Amino acid sequence: MTTPTSAGGGREHVEPRVLRRDAAKNRQRLLDAAREVFADHGLDAGVEEIAQMAGVGVGTLYRRFPTKDALIAELVHEFMEQVVTLARKARTAPGGRGLEQFVYALGEVQSANRGCLARIWSDENSATLRRDYRVLIADLLEDATNHGTIRADAAVTDLDLLFWALRGIIETTGAHAPEAWRRHATIHLAGLRASAGDLALPPVDEDVVARSRESLLQLRGDRD
Repeated sequence: MTTPTSAGGGREHVEPRVLRRDAAKNRQRLLDAAREVFADHGLDAGVEEIAQMAGVGVGTLYRRFPTKDALIAELVHEFMEQVVTLARKARTAPGGRGLEQFVYALGEVQSANRGCLARIWSDENSATLRRDYRVLIADLLEDATNHGTIRADAAVTDLDLLFWALRGIIETTGAHAPEAWRRHATIHLAGLRASAGDLALPPVDEDVVARSRESLLQLRGDRD
């Protein structure tokens, strides 16, 4: 389909709307297929298998995503967008229950995206979303402690370690026991609930968590 331009006598190509809808559908099919393939076979899986599962050609995949890394980055970005949305929703929960609500919601999202969890903290395009996420987590913890649903000496880094633990369980058992993380989350939350006594050990420092994350990313980079 062609239409006249506003200046001069040339004509420009305008993609028919039905093709734009088809392109959007193909893009979503590719993302859904990639999520499933990476969950089953890891990030080393080939794009050919993803395209086949999506029911499109490899050329179509590369038109939507120039490289496999671009495809992975989009999955990570969508993941982080969903996480931030869930955290904002949890922040509206009454009575300090938002944090617990978010823990289970995050477990669900991690489970649905277990194949690309290794790239969450290294994707540069999602840096802003990760910062938003940490602000929201701190807000949820503050609300929970203010309402007495979480112990007063709990720290954001306690939540970091909880989410890392859930991720490890999901990555390890997801294919065989996809609900195993729920029991672990329940046990952790029970330990975080308000108690008369203080914990004997202090929380892990923020800089220790940051350095641990950087070390893990470096290790994975060396393996790649």
